[in-house]
Amino acid sequence: MTVGQAIVAALRNHGIDRVFCVPGESYLGLLDALHGHAAIDTVVCRHESGAGFMALADARLTGRPGVVLVSRGPGASNAAIAVHTAQQDGVPLILLIGQVAKRDVRRDSFQEIDYGRMFGGIAKWTAELTDPDRVGETMLRALQVATTGLPGPVVIAVPEDVLTAACEPVSVPPQAPVRAAPDAASLLALREMLRTAERPLVIAGSGITGEDGRAALLGFLEAWNLPSLVSFRRQDLLPNGHRLYAGDLGLSNPERQMAVLREADRIVVLGARLSDITTQGYSFPRLVRPEQALVHVHADPAVIGTHFGCDLAIACPVPALLDAIGTPDAPLPSREGWTARLGEERRRIAAPRAFEVTDGVPFELAVDAIGRCLPADAIVTVDAGTFGAPVYRVVPFTPPQRLLAPISGAMGFGVPAAVAAGLREPGRTTVCLVGDGGFLMTGSELAVALERGLPLKVVLSENGIYGSIRIHQEQQYPGRVSGTSFRNPDLALMGQAYGFPVTRIRSVAELDRLPALIADPGPQFIIVETSVQAILPKPGPR
Repeated sequence: MTVGQAIVAALRNHGIDRVFCVPGESYLGLLDALHGHAAIDTVVCRHESGAGFMALADARLTGRPGVVLVSRGPGASNAAIAVHTAQQDGVPLILLIGQVAKRDVRRDSFQEIDYGRMFGGIAKWTAELTDPDRVGETMLRALQVATTGLPGPVVIAVPEDVLTAACEPVSVPPQAPVRAAPDAASLLALREMLRTAERPLVIAGSGITGEDGRAALLGFLEAWNLPSLVSFRRQDLLPNGHRLYAGDLGLSNPERQMAVLREADRIVVLGARLSDITTQGYSFPRLVRPEQALVHVHADPAVIGTHFGCDLAIACPVPALLDAIGTPDAPLPSREGWTARLGEERRRIAAPRAFEVTDGVPFELAVDAIGRCLPADAIVTVDAGTFGAPVYRVVPFTPPQRLLAPISGAMGFGVPAAVAAGLREPGRTTVCLVGDGGFLMTGSELAVALERGLPLKVVLSENGIYGSIRIHQEQQYPGRVSGTSFRNPDLALMGQAYGFPVTRIRSVAELDRLPALIADPGPQFIIVETSVQAILPKPGPR
Protein backbone atom coordinates (compact mmCIF):
# COMPACT_ATOMS: atom_id res chain seq x y z
CA MET A 1 0.00 0.00 0.00
CA THR A 2 1.21 3.51 -0.80
CA VAL A 3 0.51 6.56 1.34
CA GLY A 4 -1.82 7.86 -1.37
CA GLN A 5 -3.78 4.62 -1.33
CA ALA A 6 -3.95 4.72 2.48
CA ILE A 7 -5.38 8.26 2.35
CA VAL A 8 -8.04 7.22 -0.17
CA ALA A 9 -8.94 4.18 1.94
CA ALA A 10 -9.30 6.34 5.06
CA LEU A 11 -11.61 8.76 3.27
CA ARG A 12 -13.77 5.94 1.97
CA ASN A 13 -13.94 4.32 5.40
CA HIS A 14 -15.39 7.58 6.71
CA GLY A 15 -18.18 7.61 4.14
CA ILE A 16 -16.62 10.16 1.80
CA ASP A 17 -17.76 9.36 -1.72
CA ARG A 18 -16.74 12.51 -3.60
CA VAL A 19 -13.64 14.71 -3.76
CA PHE A 20 -13.10 17.97 -5.63
CA CYS A 21 -9.81 18.85 -7.27
CA VAL A 22 -7.72 20.85 -9.66
CA PRO A 23 -4.90 18.51 -10.72
CA GLY A 24 -1.25 19.19 -9.98
CA GLU A 25 1.98 17.31 -10.49
CA SER A 26 2.73 17.43 -6.79
CA TYR A 27 -0.03 14.97 -5.93
CA LEU A 28 -0.07 12.63 -8.90
CA GLY A 29 0.39 9.76 -6.47
CA LEU A 30 -2.94 10.62 -4.84
CA LEU A 31 -4.70 10.97 -8.19
CA ASP A 32 -3.33 7.59 -9.17
CA ALA A 33 -4.71 6.09 -5.96
CA LEU A 34 -8.14 7.39 -7.03
CA HIS A 35 -7.82 5.87 -10.51
CA GLY A 36 -10.64 3.44 -11.11
CA HIS A 37 -11.96 3.90 -7.56
CA ALA A 38 -15.66 3.42 -8.19
CA ALA A 39 -16.69 4.35 -4.65
CA ILE A 40 -15.23 7.87 -4.83
CA ASP A 41 -16.28 10.37 -7.50
CA THR A 42 -13.41 12.67 -8.47
CA VAL A 43 -14.85 16.00 -9.62
CA VAL A 44 -12.37 17.93 -11.77
CA CYS A 45 -12.91 21.66 -11.24
CA ARG A 46 -11.62 24.72 -13.08
CA HIS A 47 -10.17 26.70 -10.17
CA GLU A 48 -9.14 25.79 -6.67
CA SER A 49 -11.50 28.32 -5.10
CA GLY A 50 -14.36 26.71 -7.02
CA ALA A 51 -13.26 23.26 -5.87
CA GLY A 52 -13.20 24.48 -2.28
CA PHE A 53 -16.64 26.08 -2.47
CA MET A 54 -18.04 22.88 -3.98
CA ALA A 55 -16.60 20.86 -1.11
CA LEU A 56 -18.14 23.24 1.43
CA ALA A 57 -21.59 22.99 -0.15
CA ASP A 58 -21.30 19.21 -0.32
CA ALA A 59 -20.37 19.11 3.37
CA ARG A 60 -23.38 21.27 4.25
CA LEU A 61 -25.67 18.81 2.49
CA THR A 62 -24.12 15.56 3.76
CA GLY A 63 -22.77 16.43 7.21
CA ARG A 64 -19.50 14.74 6.20
CA PRO A 65 -16.24 16.60 5.58
CA GLY A 66 -15.84 18.11 2.15
CA VAL A 67 -12.52 17.09 0.60
CA VAL A 68 -10.38 19.23 -1.71
CA LEU A 69 -7.20 18.13 -3.49
CA VAL A 70 -4.82 20.85 -4.72
CA SER A 71 -1.25 21.31 -5.75
CA ARG A 72 1.39 23.19 -3.78
CA GLY A 73 1.99 26.93 -3.80
CA PRO A 74 -0.45 28.60 -6.21
CA GLY A 75 -3.01 25.82 -5.87
CA ALA A 76 -3.02 26.00 -2.10
CA SER A 77 -3.15 29.81 -2.21
CA ASN A 78 -6.17 29.73 -4.47
CA ALA A 79 -7.89 27.30 -2.09
CA ALA A 80 -7.29 29.52 0.95
CA ILE A 81 -10.65 31.24 0.50
CA ALA A 82 -12.40 27.92 1.12
CA VAL A 83 -10.39 27.34 4.31
CA HIS A 84 -11.39 30.76 5.62
CA THR A 85 -15.02 30.20 4.64
CA ALA A 86 -15.06 26.80 6.37
CA GLN A 87 -13.73 28.40 9.55
CA GLN A 88 -16.25 31.23 9.48
CA ASP A 89 -19.16 28.98 8.50
CA GLY A 90 -18.30 26.10 10.86
CA VAL A 91 -18.18 23.51 8.06
CA PRO A 92 -15.96 20.39 8.12
CA LEU A 93 -13.34 20.53 5.36
CA ILE A 94 -10.20 18.54 4.54
CA LEU A 95 -7.70 20.31 2.28
CA LEU A 96 -5.04 17.89 0.97
CA ILE A 97 -2.02 19.62 -0.59
CA GLY A 98 0.71 18.00 -2.63
CA GLN A 99 3.94 19.38 -1.15
CA VAL A 100 7.43 19.59 -2.64
CA ALA A 101 9.60 16.50 -2.33
CA LYS A 102 10.61 15.64 1.23
CA ARG A 103 14.27 16.49 0.66
CA ASP A 104 13.31 20.00 -0.51
CA VAL A 105 11.02 20.95 2.37
CA ARG A 106 12.07 24.23 4.07
CA ARG A 107 14.69 24.97 1.42
CA ASP A 108 12.76 27.74 -0.36
CA SER A 109 12.02 25.30 -3.13
CA PHE A 110 9.91 26.02 -6.21
CA GLN A 111 6.32 26.69 -5.09
CA GLU A 112 7.06 25.65 -1.50
CA ILE A 113 5.02 27.13 1.37
CA ASP A 114 5.07 26.39 5.08
CA TYR A 115 1.38 25.53 5.39
CA GLY A 116 1.41 25.48 9.18
CA ARG A 117 2.33 29.16 9.14
CA MET A 118 0.07 29.96 6.19
CA PHE A 119 -3.11 28.37 7.54
CA GLY A 120 -2.36 28.29 11.26
CA GLY A 121 -4.71 31.17 12.06
CA ILE A 122 -7.77 29.86 10.21
CA ALA A 123 -7.49 26.05 10.20
CA LYS A 124 -8.46 23.94 13.20
CA TRP A 125 -5.35 21.83 12.60
CA THR A 126 -2.53 21.69 10.07
CA ALA A 127 -0.14 18.79 9.49
CA GLU A 128 2.75 17.91 7.20
CA LEU A 129 2.92 14.16 6.67
CA THR A 130 6.58 13.25 6.09
CA ASP A 131 6.64 9.81 7.74
CA PRO A 132 4.73 7.19 5.73
CA ASP A 133 4.08 5.15 8.85
CA ARG A 134 2.06 7.99 10.38
CA VAL A 135 -0.54 8.22 7.62
CA GLY A 136 -3.16 6.34 9.65
CA GLU A 137 -2.99 8.50 12.74
CA THR A 138 -2.77 11.67 10.66
CA MET A 139 -5.94 10.87 8.73
CA LEU A 140 -7.80 9.77 11.85
CA ARG A 141 -6.94 12.99 13.64
CA ALA A 142 -7.76 15.12 10.60
CA LEU A 143 -11.22 13.62 10.18
CA GLN A 144 -11.88 13.76 13.91
CA VAL A 145 -10.79 17.39 14.35
CA ALA A 146 -12.77 18.55 11.30
CA THR A 147 -16.03 17.12 12.63
CA THR A 148 -15.83 17.35 16.44
CA GLY A 149 -17.08 20.29 18.49
CA LEU A 150 -17.37 23.28 16.19
CA PRO A 151 -16.68 21.79 12.73
CA GLY A 152 -14.03 23.43 10.61
CA PRO A 153 -11.10 23.09 8.20
CA VAL A 154 -8.07 20.84 8.48
CA VAL A 155 -5.06 21.19 6.16
CA ILE A 156 -2.71 18.29 5.39
CA ALA A 157 0.38 18.72 3.21
CA VAL A 158 2.06 15.58 1.87
CA PRO A 159 5.36 15.69 -0.07
CA GLU A 160 4.99 14.26 -3.54
CA ASP A 161 7.47 11.46 -2.93
CA VAL A 162 5.80 10.50 0.36
CA LEU A 163 2.49 10.02 -1.46
CA THR A 164 4.07 7.26 -3.53
CA ALA A 165 6.08 5.76 -0.66
CA ALA A 166 5.16 2.33 0.63
CA CYS A 167 3.54 2.06 4.05
CA GLU A 168 2.18 -0.72 6.19
CA PRO A 169 -1.38 -1.55 5.12
CA VAL A 170 -3.50 0.43 7.54
CA SER A 171 -7.23 0.61 8.18
CA VAL A 172 -8.62 3.89 9.48
CA PRO A 173 -12.25 3.20 10.39
CA PRO A 174 -14.32 5.89 12.06
CA GLN A 175 -13.82 5.97 15.79
CA ALA A 176 -16.76 6.08 18.18
CA PRO A 177 -18.34 9.54 18.06
CA VAL A 178 -17.63 11.84 20.96
CA ARG A 179 -20.87 12.06 22.89
CA ALA A 180 -21.83 14.67 25.46
CA ALA A 181 -25.14 15.23 27.17
CA PRO A 182 -26.56 17.89 29.47
CA ASP A 183 -26.33 17.10 33.16
CA ALA A 184 -29.47 16.70 35.26
CA ALA A 185 -29.00 19.97 37.13
CA SER A 186 -28.68 21.97 33.90
CA LEU A 187 -31.77 20.33 32.45
CA LEU A 188 -33.74 21.12 35.58
CA ALA A 189 -32.56 24.74 35.54
CA LEU A 190 -33.37 25.15 31.86
CA ARG A 191 -36.83 23.66 32.23
CA GLU A 192 -37.56 26.11 35.04
CA MET A 193 -36.31 29.05 32.98
CA LEU A 194 -38.47 28.02 30.03
CA ARG A 195 -41.50 27.39 32.22
CA THR A 196 -41.40 30.81 33.92
CA ALA A 197 -40.36 32.99 30.99
CA GLU A 198 -42.93 35.52 29.85
CA ARG A 199 -41.01 36.79 26.81
CA PRO A 200 -38.59 34.00 25.82
CA LEU A 201 -36.54 34.04 22.64
CA VAL A 202 -34.56 31.24 21.03
CA ILE A 203 -31.65 31.88 18.64
CA ALA A 204 -31.05 28.76 16.51
CA GLY A 205 -27.82 28.27 14.58
CA SER A 206 -25.54 25.95 12.66
CA GLY A 207 -25.33 23.35 15.41
CA ILE A 208 -28.72 22.15 14.14
CA THR A 209 -28.26 20.12 10.96
CA GLY A 210 -30.14 17.70 8.76
CA GLU A 211 -33.85 17.02 8.47
CA ASP A 212 -33.96 15.28 11.85
CA GLY A 213 -32.35 18.26 13.55
CA ARG A 214 -34.78 20.69 11.97
CA ALA A 215 -37.75 18.53 12.96
CA ALA A 216 -36.46 18.25 16.53
CA LEU A 217 -36.02 22.01 16.76
CA LEU A 218 -39.55 22.70 15.58
CA GLY A 219 -40.96 20.09 17.96
CA PHE A 220 -39.12 21.68 20.87
CA LEU A 221 -40.35 25.18 20.02
CA GLU A 222 -43.94 24.02 19.66
CA ALA A 223 -43.91 21.96 22.87
CA TRP A 224 -42.58 24.87 24.94
CA ASN A 225 -44.30 27.62 22.91
CA LEU A 226 -41.03 29.45 22.20
CA PRO A 227 -40.59 31.98 19.38
CA SER A 228 -37.26 31.65 17.58
CA LEU A 229 -34.88 33.67 15.49
CA VAL A 230 -32.22 32.05 13.33
CA SER A 231 -28.62 33.17 13.17
CA PHE A 232 -27.04 34.77 10.10
CA ARG A 233 -28.15 33.09 6.84
CA ARG A 234 -29.74 30.05 8.50
CA GLN A 235 -33.30 30.71 7.29
CA ASP A 236 -33.77 27.08 6.26
CA LEU A 237 -33.78 25.82 9.86
CA LEU A 238 -37.47 26.59 10.41
CA PRO A 239 -40.65 27.10 8.36
CA ASN A 240 -40.58 30.85 7.79
CA GLY A 241 -44.37 31.00 7.78
CA HIS A 242 -44.71 29.39 11.20
CA ARG A 243 -46.22 31.48 13.98
CA LEU A 244 -43.10 30.89 16.12
CA TYR A 245 -40.64 32.03 13.46
CA ALA A 246 -39.45 35.51 14.43
CA GLY A 247 -36.97 36.09 11.60
CA ASP A 248 -33.20 36.19 11.43
CA LEU A 249 -30.36 38.15 12.92
CA GLY A 250 -28.58 39.53 9.87
CA LEU A 251 -26.31 42.32 8.76
CA SER A 252 -28.54 45.17 9.91
CA ASN A 253 -31.89 44.43 11.49
CA PRO A 254 -34.31 47.38 11.65
CA GLU A 255 -34.22 49.28 14.91
CA ARG A 256 -37.96 48.88 15.30
CA GLN A 257 -37.55 45.10 15.36
CA MET A 258 -34.51 45.28 17.67
CA ALA A 259 -36.50 47.37 20.16
CA VAL A 260 -39.00 44.52 20.44
CA LEU A 261 -36.30 41.85 20.69
CA ARG A 262 -34.64 43.68 23.58
CA GLU A 263 -37.81 43.18 25.63
CA ALA A 264 -37.09 39.44 25.86
CA ASP A 265 -36.61 38.17 29.40
CA ARG A 266 -34.90 34.89 28.42
CA ILE A 267 -32.56 34.21 25.49
CA VAL A 268 -31.74 30.59 24.68
CA VAL A 269 -28.97 30.16 22.10
CA LEU A 270 -29.00 26.74 20.43
CA GLY A 271 -25.94 25.88 18.37
CA ALA A 272 -25.11 29.43 17.28
CA ARG A 273 -21.95 31.43 17.85
CA LEU A 274 -22.64 34.86 19.30
CA SER A 275 -20.47 36.61 16.74
CA ASP A 276 -20.65 40.21 15.57
CA ILE A 277 -23.38 39.79 12.94
CA THR A 278 -25.70 37.58 14.98
CA THR A 279 -25.36 40.00 17.91
CA GLN A 280 -25.79 43.13 15.77
CA GLY A 281 -22.27 44.36 16.46
CA TYR A 282 -22.23 42.92 20.00
CA SER A 283 -25.21 45.05 20.96
CA PHE A 284 -27.83 42.30 21.33
CA PRO A 285 -27.62 40.98 23.90
CA ARG A 286 -25.69 43.64 25.75
CA LEU A 287 -22.01 43.14 26.56
CA VAL A 288 -20.75 41.74 28.87
CA ARG A 289 -23.55 40.63 31.15
CA PRO A 290 -26.85 40.66 29.25
CA GLU A 291 -29.95 42.18 30.80
CA GLN A 292 -31.85 39.01 29.91
CA ALA A 293 -31.12 35.62 31.41
CA LEU A 294 -28.88 33.96 28.82
CA VAL A 295 -28.59 30.24 28.10
CA HIS A 296 -25.96 29.08 25.60
CA VAL A 297 -25.96 25.51 24.29
CA HIS A 298 -23.14 24.51 21.94
CA ALA A 299 -21.14 21.39 21.18
CA ASP A 300 -17.88 23.31 21.56
CA PRO A 301 -17.29 24.83 25.00
CA ALA A 302 -14.71 27.19 23.50
CA VAL A 303 -17.45 29.33 21.91
CA ILE A 304 -19.52 29.69 25.09
CA GLY A 305 -18.87 32.75 27.23
CA THR A 306 -16.36 34.29 24.84
CA HIS A 307 -18.17 37.64 24.79
CA PHE A 308 -21.33 37.31 26.85
CA GLY A 309 -21.69 36.02 30.39
CA CYS A 310 -24.18 33.16 30.62
CA ASP A 311 -26.64 32.28 33.34
CA LEU A 312 -26.59 28.70 32.09
CA ALA A 313 -23.87 27.19 29.87
CA ILE A 314 -24.36 23.70 28.44
CA ALA A 315 -21.56 22.19 26.35
CA CYS A 316 -23.23 19.48 24.32
CA PRO A 317 -24.63 19.01 20.80
CA VAL A 318 -28.01 20.65 20.39
CA PRO A 319 -29.72 17.36 19.39
CA ALA A 320 -28.66 15.85 22.73
CA LEU A 321 -30.26 18.74 24.57
CA LEU A 322 -33.45 18.54 22.52
CA ASP A 323 -33.67 14.79 23.13
CA ALA A 324 -33.33 15.26 26.87
CA ILE A 325 -35.37 18.36 27.62
CA GLY A 326 -38.77 16.69 27.39
CA THR A 327 -42.07 18.55 27.44
CA PRO A 328 -43.59 20.92 30.01
CA ASP A 329 -45.18 19.27 33.03
CA ALA A 330 -47.11 22.39 34.05
CA PRO A 331 -49.03 25.12 32.24
CA LEU A 332 -46.90 27.76 30.53
CA PRO A 333 -47.51 31.51 30.71
CA SER A 334 -49.58 32.92 27.89
CA ARG A 335 -47.15 34.25 25.29
CA GLU A 336 -49.56 34.97 22.47
CA GLY A 337 -49.11 38.72 22.67
CA TRP A 338 -45.32 38.39 22.67
CA THR A 339 -45.31 35.94 19.78
CA ALA A 340 -47.74 38.12 17.82
CA ARG A 341 -45.53 41.20 18.20
CA LEU A 342 -42.47 39.30 17.00
CA GLY A 343 -44.42 37.90 14.06
CA GLU A 344 -45.73 41.34 13.12
CA GLU A 345 -42.19 42.71 12.88
CA ARG A 346 -41.08 39.68 10.88
CA ARG A 347 -43.94 40.12 8.39
CA ARG A 348 -43.18 43.81 8.06
CA ILE A 349 -39.59 43.01 7.08
CA ALA A 350 -40.60 40.19 4.73
CA ALA A 351 -43.05 42.24 2.68
CA PRO A 352 -41.57 43.08 -0.75
CA ARG A 353 -41.10 46.78 -1.19
CA ALA A 354 -42.47 49.05 -3.91
CA PHE A 355 -39.94 50.72 -6.21
CA GLU A 356 -39.97 53.69 -8.54
CA VAL A 357 -36.95 53.21 -10.77
CA THR A 358 -36.14 53.81 -14.43
CA ASP A 359 -32.95 51.77 -14.90
CA GLY A 360 -34.03 48.13 -14.81
CA VAL A 361 -35.70 45.53 -12.65
CA PRO A 362 -35.45 45.81 -8.85
CA PHE A 363 -33.90 42.43 -8.10
CA GLU A 364 -35.98 42.12 -4.95
CA LEU A 365 -39.03 41.64 -7.15
CA ALA A 366 -37.28 38.83 -9.03
CA VAL A 367 -36.36 37.19 -5.73
CA ASP A 368 -39.95 37.45 -4.53
CA ALA A 369 -41.25 35.85 -7.73
CA ILE A 370 -38.75 32.99 -7.43
CA GLY A 371 -39.53 32.48 -3.75
CA ARG A 372 -43.22 32.03 -4.51
CA CYS A 373 -42.58 29.31 -7.12
CA LEU A 374 -39.82 27.26 -5.50
CA PRO A 375 -40.50 23.52 -5.34
CA ALA A 376 -41.02 22.14 -1.83
CA ASP A 377 -37.59 20.45 -1.84
CA ALA A 378 -35.61 23.14 -3.69
CA ILE A 379 -31.99 23.96 -2.91
CA VAL A 380 -31.11 27.66 -3.21
CA THR A 381 -27.48 28.76 -3.43
CA VAL A 382 -26.73 32.45 -2.99
CA ASP A 383 -23.51 34.27 -3.76
CA ALA A 384 -22.34 37.21 -1.65
CA GLY A 385 -23.55 40.69 -2.49
CA THR A 386 -26.38 43.17 -2.10
CA PHE A 387 -28.37 41.41 -4.85
CA GLY A 388 -28.82 38.53 -2.36
CA ALA A 389 -30.09 40.59 0.58
CA PRO A 390 -33.77 40.15 -0.37
CA VAL A 391 -33.38 36.37 -0.31
CA TYR A 392 -33.01 36.40 3.46
CA ARG A 393 -36.05 38.65 3.92
CA VAL A 394 -38.70 37.66 1.39
CA VAL A 395 -38.19 34.00 0.41
CA PRO A 396 -40.42 31.88 2.68
CA PHE A 397 -38.09 28.92 3.25
CA THR A 398 -39.70 25.75 4.58
CA PRO A 399 -37.76 22.55 5.33
CA PRO A 400 -36.77 20.41 3.49
CA GLN A 401 -35.87 23.38 1.29
CA ARG A 402 -32.22 24.29 1.77
CA LEU A 403 -30.33 27.58 1.73
CA LEU A 404 -26.61 27.45 0.96
CA ALA A 405 -24.97 30.85 1.40
CA PRO A 406 -21.51 31.84 2.66
CA ILE A 407 -21.60 33.06 6.26
CA SER A 408 -18.14 34.48 5.59
CA GLY A 409 -19.49 36.73 2.83
CA ALA A 410 -17.14 35.19 0.23
CA MET A 411 -17.95 36.16 -3.34
CA GLY A 412 -17.77 33.35 -5.88
CA PHE A 413 -19.60 30.80 -3.72
CA GLY A 414 -22.93 30.65 -5.56
CA VAL A 415 -22.13 28.82 -8.82
CA PRO A 416 -19.75 26.18 -7.35
CA ALA A 417 -22.21 25.52 -4.53
CA ALA A 418 -24.98 24.98 -7.06
CA VAL A 419 -22.83 22.54 -9.01
CA ALA A 420 -22.09 20.58 -5.83
CA ALA A 421 -25.78 20.57 -4.90
CA GLY A 422 -26.73 19.35 -8.35
CA LEU A 423 -24.23 16.51 -8.07
CA ARG A 424 -25.35 15.54 -4.56
CA GLU A 425 -29.12 15.90 -5.06
CA PRO A 426 -29.81 15.34 -8.75
CA GLY A 427 -33.54 14.86 -8.19
CA ARG A 428 -34.04 18.26 -6.56
CA THR A 429 -34.35 21.67 -8.20
CA THR A 430 -31.21 23.72 -7.59
CA VAL A 431 -31.50 27.48 -8.07
CA CYS A 432 -28.36 29.63 -8.03
CA LEU A 433 -28.73 33.35 -7.38
CA VAL A 434 -25.57 35.25 -8.29
CA GLY A 435 -24.49 38.77 -9.19
CA ASP A 436 -22.42 39.59 -12.24
CA GLY A 437 -19.36 40.26 -10.06
CA GLY A 438 -19.54 36.89 -8.32
CA PHE A 439 -20.34 35.07 -11.55
CA LEU A 440 -17.23 36.40 -13.24
CA MET A 441 -15.15 35.05 -10.34
CA THR A 442 -16.18 31.39 -10.47
CA GLY A 443 -18.82 31.06 -13.18
CA SER A 444 -16.40 28.87 -15.13
CA GLU A 445 -17.42 26.01 -12.82
CA LEU A 446 -20.52 25.75 -15.01
CA ALA A 447 -18.19 23.69 -17.19
CA VAL A 448 -18.64 20.94 -14.60
CA ALA A 449 -22.42 21.31 -14.89
CA LEU A 450 -22.09 20.99 -18.66
CA GLU A 451 -19.86 17.94 -18.33
CA ARG A 452 -22.18 16.24 -15.82
CA GLY A 453 -25.48 17.28 -17.42
CA LEU A 454 -26.80 19.17 -14.37
CA PRO A 455 -30.12 21.02 -14.86
CA LEU A 456 -29.19 24.02 -12.75
CA LYS A 457 -31.28 27.19 -12.74
CA VAL A 458 -28.85 30.13 -12.71
CA VAL A 459 -30.42 33.53 -12.06
CA LEU A 460 -27.88 36.27 -12.67
CA SER A 461 -28.35 39.86 -11.53
CA GLU A 462 -26.56 42.10 -14.01
CA ASN A 463 -25.97 45.74 -13.15
CA GLY A 464 -22.26 46.32 -13.82
CA ILE A 465 -21.30 47.33 -10.29
CA TYR A 466 -19.99 45.83 -7.09
CA GLY A 467 -23.25 46.70 -5.38
CA SER A 468 -22.40 46.24 -1.71
CA ILE A 469 -19.27 48.34 -2.01
CA ARG A 470 -21.03 51.01 -4.08
CA ILE A 471 -23.64 51.41 -1.34
CA HIS A 472 -20.94 52.00 1.28
CA GLN A 473 -19.10 54.30 -1.10
CA GLU A 474 -22.21 56.43 -1.69
CA GLN A 475 -22.83 56.60 2.04
CA GLN A 476 -19.30 57.68 2.89
CA TYR A 477 -18.23 59.50 -0.30
CA PRO A 478 -21.48 60.51 -2.05
CA GLY A 479 -21.14 61.09 -5.76
CA ARG A 480 -17.47 60.06 -5.87
CA VAL A 481 -17.62 56.74 -7.71
CA SER A 482 -14.26 55.04 -7.92
CA GLY A 483 -13.38 51.40 -8.47
CA THR A 484 -16.89 49.99 -8.11
CA SER A 485 -18.07 49.90 -11.75
CA PHE A 486 -17.13 47.46 -14.49
CA ARG A 487 -18.11 46.44 -18.02
CA ASN A 488 -19.38 42.91 -18.59
CA PRO A 489 -18.73 40.64 -21.52
CA ASP A 490 -21.81 39.25 -23.25
CA LEU A 491 -23.15 37.14 -20.40
CA ALA A 492 -25.82 35.59 -22.61
CA LEU A 493 -23.14 34.19 -24.91
CA MET A 494 -21.31 32.87 -21.85
CA GLY A 495 -24.42 31.06 -20.68
CA GLN A 496 -24.88 29.58 -24.15
CA ALA A 497 -21.23 28.50 -24.23
CA TYR A 498 -21.88 26.41 -21.12
CA GLY A 499 -24.85 24.73 -22.78
CA PHE A 500 -27.64 26.69 -21.09
CA PRO A 501 -30.77 28.07 -22.76
CA VAL A 502 -30.64 31.79 -22.02
CA THR A 503 -33.48 34.14 -21.08
CA ARG A 504 -32.96 37.85 -20.57
CA ILE A 505 -35.47 39.74 -18.39
CA ARG A 506 -35.53 43.48 -19.00
CA SER A 507 -38.74 44.60 -17.29
CA VAL A 508 -40.87 43.88 -14.25
CA ALA A 509 -43.63 42.57 -16.51
CA GLU A 510 -41.30 39.85 -17.79
CA LEU A 511 -40.88 38.43 -14.27
CA ASP A 512 -44.04 36.44 -15.03
CA ARG A 513 -41.80 34.12 -17.04
CA LEU A 514 -39.88 32.96 -13.97
CA PRO A 515 -42.26 30.23 -12.67
CA ALA A 516 -42.13 28.34 -15.96
CA LEU A 517 -38.36 28.71 -16.21
CA ILE A 518 -37.82 27.42 -12.66
CA ALA A 519 -40.19 24.50 -13.30
CA ASP A 520 -38.48 23.53 -16.56
CA PRO A 521 -36.77 20.13 -16.20
CA GLY A 522 -33.60 21.26 -17.97
CA PRO A 523 -30.93 23.88 -17.25
CA GLN A 524 -31.79 27.56 -17.45
CA PHE A 525 -29.61 30.68 -17.50
CA ILE A 526 -31.70 33.73 -16.61
CA ILE A 527 -30.19 37.20 -16.79
CA VAL A 528 -32.09 39.93 -14.98
CA GLU A 529 -31.13 43.45 -16.02
CA THR A 530 -31.10 44.84 -12.52
CA SER A 531 -31.77 48.36 -11.26
CA VAL A 532 -28.96 50.21 -9.50
CA GLN A 533 -31.33 52.96 -8.35
CA ALA A 534 -33.26 50.40 -6.30
CA ILE A 535 -30.29 49.64 -4.02
CA LEU A 536 -28.43 52.93 -3.70
CA PRO A 537 -29.00 55.12 -0.62
CA LYS A 538 -31.63 57.74 -1.15
CA PRO A 539 -30.30 61.29 -0.91
CA GLY A 540 -31.27 62.95 2.34
CA PRO A 541 -32.63 66.47 2.83
CA ARG A 542 -30.22 69.28 2.11
